[in-house]
Amino acid sequence: MRVCTPITIRYGETDMMGVVYHANYLLYFEDARTAFLEAIGYPYARIEEAGFMSPVTHMECDYREPLRYGEGAVVRTRVVSSRPTKTVYAYEVFREGQDRNVERPCCTGRSTHCLVDAATFKPVSLKRCLPDLYGRYAEVLEPDEGEGR
Repeated sequence: MRVCTPITIRYGETDMMGVVYHANYLLYFEDARTAFLEAIGYPYARIEEAGFMSPVTHMECDYREPLRYGEGAVVRTRVVSSRPTKTVYAYEVFREGQDRNVERPCCTGRSTHCLVDAATFKPVSLKRCLPDLYGRYAEVLEPDEGEGR
């Protein structure tokens, strides 16, 4: 399952050249991950209400073409790996209007998340602590070619 999240590029997110500052793509990824969880029926607030958090343990981002102030963008998000100890999201950022099935994205990235107890910050098993979410991930998983679960 892929979820597309629209992004409005604001002036304050750009540098002196009017290009989106590189670190702001991580904020776009976070917006997209939150929207993804909403779309699969498991909002992030539900994770926190259960007494857990899902911190980032790894982040990567590859920049191809700059986005600029005044442009719109769309972040396409999917889960590419789900294990009891970590979940990996993949992101593709497209300029608004691009054909997402044909054209290359302006930026791609991945974030890896674990699940921790909110009180102790100790890692816990997603499969054991939030089995409904773990099951949803299994239903919507889209691994990369040649990649297993």
